[in-house]
Amino acid sequence: MLSEDDAGVAQVGAPHRDKAREILRRVWGYPEFRPGQGEIIDAVFASKDVLAIMPTGGGKSLCYQLPAVMGDGLTLVVSPLIALMHDQVAALRAAGVEAGALTSASAPEETARTWDGLRSGTLKLLYCAPERLALEGTAERLAQFPIRLLAVDEAHCVAQWGHDFRPDYLRLSAFRDRLAAQGRDVQIAAFTATADEATRKEIVDKLFPGAPKIFLRGFDRPNLRIAFEPKRNPGQRIETFALARRGQAGIVYCASRKGVERMAERLVAAGLDALPYHAGLDPETRNANQRAFVQSDGVVMAATVAFGMGVDKPDVRYVVHADLPKSVESYYQEIGRAGRDATPAEALTLYGLDDMKLRRLQINESDAPEERKRADHARFSALLALAEAPTCRRQTLLAYFGEVLEEPCGHCDLCDAPPERFDGTIAAQKAMSAMLRTGERFGVEHLTAVLRGEATDAVVRFRHDRLPTFGVGADVSKAEWRSIFRQLYAAGLAEVNIAEYGQWSVTPAGRRVLKGEETVMLRKDGAAPHAKRRRDRSPAPAPVDAVDAGLLAALKAKRLELARAADVPAYVIFTDRTLQEIAAARPKTLDELAQVHGVGQAKLKKYGDMVLELVGDG
Repeated sequence: MLSEDDAGVAQVGAPHRDKAREILRRVWGYPEFRPGQGEIIDAVFASKDVLAIMPTGGGKSLCYQLPAVMGDGLTLVVSPLIALMHDQVAALRAAGVEAGALTSASAPEETARTWDGLRSGTLKLLYCAPERLALEGTAERLAQFPIRLLAVDEAHCVAQWGHDFRPDYLRLSAFRDRLAAQGRDVQIAAFTATADEATRKEIVDKLFPGAPKIFLRGFDRPNLRIAFEPKRNPGQRIETFALARRGQAGIVYCASRKGVERMAERLVAAGLDALPYHAGLDPETRNANQRAFVQSDGVVMAATVAFGMGVDKPDVRYVVHADLPKSVESYYQEIGRAGRDATPAEALTLYGLDDMKLRRLQINESDAPEERKRADHARFSALLALAEAPTCRRQTLLAYFGEVLEEPCGHCDLCDAPPERFDGTIAAQKAMSAMLRTGERFGVEHLTAVLRGEATDAVVRFRHDRLPTFGVGADVSKAEWRSIFRQLYAAGLAEVNIAEYGQWSVTPAGRRVLKGEETVMLRKDGAAPHAKRRRDRSPAPAPVDAVDAGLLAALKAKRLELARAADVPAYVIFTDRTLQEIAAARPKTLDELAQVHGVGQAKLKKYGDMVLELVGDG
């Protein structure tokens, strides 16, 4: 967790720990830091520049918010996510911390309040988008204020070859240099959940004047169960999955706007509270749907990947990908939107050969330079390796980020139900022989017909019924051959020329298998492995006695009423975890309520009597 010399950093910061814990309890209502937070906060107090890589839901924001509350001066938080900035400002104000944001979405009176707070010195945290800070007028005005810490959220956006590159992040160093020219040595703390070694190096080179203290908190999310499944009637699979989790908030990602609309309609027809979200909707509808998802319980959002960026909803219980993401980084970031409250959550990804071909085509047809295309292909290949992993999926995922999990996690689909594997060398040789003997000019359906000995019109017309490979795979079903072709493609043994009607060809690696120089292990997909067993149940967030179910429902109803009145996300009032603990503990006094996780002094004062009244009536 700690880099070299960090023991010294911790010792320097140690005297702050008691005060930090007191503020943690008083302001946020948390009894203790999450793993890794204390060491990072110590380094910030020691005036060290910091780069912290922490998993989503690991508590990154507290690592700069708490020092801002304790220290003097202004903390400037740079974030690319307008919705998230406004939600965090609302959450801080609800906790009694004066914060503001300068964004294009801010109302005039809100912007005026923020500037007044800056001039009076009462504002502790100011949130600003990099595009806003890049404006000369904004940068010049902000440089007049006593900025002590520049906190950079989503720091991976500075990486030019990364999956979320934002050009204006490159201009943060110019703002830092502007302050340095005034003789002000502003401290920098950068945070991200997705950064491999190359990205970390790029962040350091472009954001920091020297070497920062680097904290690798790790990428594991133990509360998140991860699973992949080959597509078989994906619409029905997702409907069944969501129905088994009725009343829980979830996100279903689809690759296209049409897919989003169809998915939302299907889920609504199934009786679920589901909404669509994509760029084709008018802004008013899009914003209304996002507010409904954030403020209400049990809404399922069918969306393109644009949704979720900046939505800090801690109680999302599942994320489903109806189609393959574009990289491991994108996948990790998107599934990270589930279970941010550290209680059990799920991530299910459905994938098929068409997904693979579509993503390859998107990369090939992009305007990116060849170097970027090669990097994107490599990232997507890593995702295919994760999808077709033979053993513990979490070990494969963490290994991509350079993290070693010594033992299988016991909490992924492959640990729950290990797939049956077989020596697929002969089957692979038959498939690749069919590709070569048909001139590497045909798609998977035609090749399957040749292998199974089906004299279709096309097979007869091209005289492929006379080939030695005609009928050599008649004992294998069509579904099994599709699975074999998919795995050959994912393993890099075959490739598809998507621009030429999906023509299949053998790669150099495939030719080595064809010649018998190498073997290949394949997996049997079977009939929806582990799916049947899990369809009828889902992990419960935090069990509450049945006798408290009525109280919990009353607390959630009151929370929704308050959230809508204040036009803030429901979790800003109280998180699900807090309500569940109240329902389980049934506090009788304000002192007892103050011991509940997430009840700080400001919320105790504002909502305490109301909560106790609900508990007494429950």
